[in-house]
Amino acid sequence: MSDSIERVKCLIIGSGPAGYTAAIYAARANMNPVLYQGIQPGGQLTTTNEVENFPGYPEGITGPEMMLQLEAQAKRFGTDIRTGWVTKVDFSGEIHKVWVNDEKELHCDTVIISTGASAKYLGLPSEQHYLNMGGGVSACAVCDGFFYRNQEVVIVGAGDSACEEAHYLSKLCKKVTMLVRSEQFRASKIMEERVRKTENIEILMNTETDEVLGDGQVVSAVRVKNRVTGETHEIPATGFFVAIGHKPNTDIFKDYITLDETGYIVNTPGTSKTNVAGVFVAGDAADHVYRQAITAAGTGCMAALDAERYLAAKG
Repeated sequence: MSDSIERVKCLIIGSGPAGYTAAIYAARANMNPVLYQGIQPGGQLTTTNEVENFPGYPEGITGPEMMLQLEAQAKRFGTDIRTGWVTKVDFSGEIHKVWVNDEKELHCDTVIISTGASAKYLGLPSEQHYLNMGGGVSACAVCDGFFYRNQEVVIVGAGDSACEEAHYLSKLCKKVTMLVRSEQFRASKIMEERVRKTENIEILMNTETDEVLGDGQVVSAVRVKNRVTGETHEIPATGFFVAIGHKPNTDIFKDYITLDETGYIVNTPGTSKTNVAGVFVAGDAADHVYRQAITAAGTGCMAALDAERYLAAKG
């Protein structure tokens, strides 16, 4: 082994709630974890203004602040937290080889993948502006719907999760307008029926978002366009929810790790184990159902415990 290759007992790839929780557990078990924060240190939660549904924060906390606290806790127990991102892996042999920033090579006894998933957005400049401002654009109704109680909101999407989120919002909001780009839903019939039967959900078919409108700070309306007639009109709304799917950040693992058709890592049910011995997964890289900070943290704990048992069994 050359001097340039570093040997790591437990490598954690990614730094959201899953990665940091895995690091806390691994460090306390004397596994000397090394954690690379990736392109977005702190993960998706750093784009969330208020987190009110994570236990232990009765007054709520901002996403970035929570991630700094988790980072500090992981460091306190000795986690080696580094900037940089993993660009290549080779899991074909007993030694798990990982390259950071295309140059540094690591040989790892165990690897915990917690690279998360990225919400898909429409890409409109106005959408991105209000998303970055924390002023009314969200990709998670369960996370942020509470802030729009008794208000009017717009949601974009046509699949099962879009229907689920629209229905969730309908129980909190005065009115939900659902924009479906084509002339039919992609959702299952039962989910489509659920939104169609909900009185305060208005569905606009063949309709796409033209612009998210506001005063520069917060959203006040959404301009939409009918794709058949070309007509545009404005819908008053204080919240704009995007539910067009997530893309798991797993591309670099696809040659070695079993992924589902969308790219989520397939784990052994009830565990964090992947198809490669010694490689584990935590958080949204494997979770396309719940996608919450608290569930990600729970699987981070599972991954660290599974990795610890794997090392103990190897002796």
